[in-house]
Amino acid sequence: MGREDTMFWMTVVGTLCWVICFLWMHRISAEQNRLMVELREQAQRIEDLSRNEHDLIKEVHPQVGDIKVGVGEVMAAVKSTTDAVNNLADQNPNSDR
Repeated sequence: MGREDTMFWMTVVGTLCWVICFLWMHRISAEQNRLMVELREQAQRIEDLSRNEHDLIKEVHPQVGDIKVGVGEVMAAVKSTTDAVNNLADQNPNSDR
């Protein structure tokens, strides 16, 4: 085998290595593109869920304020009723407490 034959086979091997490397990189690139599409879709779903959650919170928020006011009124009514019962019990020493 002469020098020219060695150069020929080295060129063939180099070309095959280039083709294999190209196909391998193409496969990796396709996998990355598929993953990026999945991530974009997932990000879109998360964004939609966040937007829906925000809308629900905006819808419920005023009701929460109303509930707090209602709870405050109930607490005041219970306190005044408890105070009235305690005053009656203090005035009537025969009551069972």
